[in-house]
Amino acid sequence: MIVNDRLRQLREEKNLSQGDIEKRSGLLRCYISRVENGYTVPALETLEKMARALEIPLYQLFYDGEEPPKLPNHFKRKTSGDLAWGSTGKDSIYLHKLVKYLGKATDSDRKLLLALAQKVARERGRRAPKAE
Repeated sequence: MIVNDRLRQLREEKNLSQGDIEKRSGLLRCYISRVENGYTVPALETLEKMARALEIPLYQLFYDGEEPPKLPNHFKRKTSGDLAWGSTGKDSIYLHKLVKYLGKATDSDRKLLLALAQKVARERGRRAPKAE
């Protein structure tokens, strides 16, 4: 949705003139006209003034529904099953100690430990029972 068209639509729905918006918002009528005709892109502060003048919440300038749109929950709280290993409990203490000691080790010691861990993981993979 283009904001300039939406501003005009909302203003006309409320039977308000650009002069009415000028009186309510303190913005010049010629500026309001330039915004509605797409010659000027208003700042967020200006859009807030226009929304107040139209007596609507700011989101309605960008969305034409009655209620604000439902936002996706990108920060969904993790359940105990979603938590990564080492983020809680005894595993967390173990991981903290491991990080502490690896930080004190030399680079060659860390490479040796990594090679050993990879070898152990490969051996475990070979010994794992086959799914039938």
